[in-house]
Amino acid sequence: MDNMINVAEITDCYGCGVCAVSCPIKIIEIVLDKNGFYAPSIIDKNRCIGCGACVDVCSYLHDDLSASNPVLNSYASWSKDAEVRYKCSSGGVGFELGRTLLREGYKVCGVRYNVDKEIAEHYISETDSELEPSIGSKYIQSYTVDAFRAISKKEKYLVTGTPCQIDSFRRYIRRFKIEDNFLLVDFFCHGVPSMLMWRKYLCDVRKKIEKFSNVSWRNKVSGWHNSYAMHFSDGSNEYNVRYSEGDSFYLLFLSDSCLGKACYDKCKFKYDSSAADIRIGDLWGKKFSSDNAGISAALAFTAKGDEALNKCNCVLQKIPFDIATEGQMKTAAKRNKLYDKIQLLLSDNSIPLSSCVELIVRQRKFQSVLYKIKHPIKTIRGILKRILKIK
Repeated sequence: MDNMINVAEITDCYGCGVCAVSCPIKIIEIVLDKNGFYAPSIIDKNRCIGCGACVDVCSYLHDDLSASNPVLNSYASWSKDAEVRYKCSSGGVGFELGRTLLREGYKVCGVRYNVDKEIAEHYISETDSELEPSIGSKYIQSYTVDAFRAISKKEKYLVTGTPCQIDSFRRYIRRFKIEDNFLLVDFFCHGVPSMLMWRKYLCDVRKKIEKFSNVSWRNKVSGWHNSYAMHFSDGSNEYNVRYSEGDSFYLLFLSDSCLGKACYDKCKFKYDSSAADIRIGDLWGKKFSSDNAGISAALAFTAKGDEALNKCNCVLQKIPFDIATEGQMKTAAKRNKLYDKIQLLLSDNSIPLSSCVELIVRQRKFQSVLYKIKHPIKTIRGILKRILKIK
């Protein structure tokens, strides 16, 4: 890094796009690489002025975080608006933060799904109605560049993104000494899957519903605890399938067989490691296991973040940190042993997604048999419990 003047040699990075935004002569673009992940590409290396701005803001090239604050307060939280709570993936805290800060003169830079481009993208909203497309999780990598470039250095913003996007973005606004104008929010992140997988998945969906106008992840039709579901609608027809029914998107995503390389090798943002003012996510665990409407975990890392949480239209219950993070990952995801094989299948346009799914299903069946052989007593106990329940 010491001798690096630009990001020309960077591959398999977080794909946060902040290097392209920071370049004063705009010679960096963010494109999908051969594996389906966003990565920087320098249009004309000869025009590089060697300012080092792109390197300076790149979280991937720094081992430390741009900000590393201890957790001030941890909360269980949910919107007081039942409709908002239902529409959101967990408790609706992210949306309520946006609504609150819009009324205080902030603009909100969040993520929506662009049906025409088939991508998740950051965008800027200035009203409640413009904010609504940001509702709900988007389990694919978002394109940031256009929205981040549109941010005015003289105005106030709430910016939400993955932890790596937020870490790089804080480095960017720090260069201009404008951190006070921003409230930064990230979330508990599992990792981002390949866009090659997403596009193959869409091909399967179109066999059920040819043209759709709405896509939502984590649909709560069957309740929050069974919300790993994909929902597509064209206004009159709907296609809704959940993980428990064998949905291929979540099956591959949760198998850790198609995430970005940096998600496995360079993720430094799990658990309580964040450069944001606030971290949000689902509050999985025993304490709220009977609640099916959705509960958010909200961690405040800064006084500014804590103040914003206490102002928004949400119920806040202070809880211990270990309860707030009970169901969250403490370390980076580990590659599935089928990772290389899955990548080859995803990169071949002639191979359907079902071929990848078959590999994962076969692997799981093998692991299940292996477990029963290694743990016969536990297996017998499980069988007896099922028999007793039937009786």
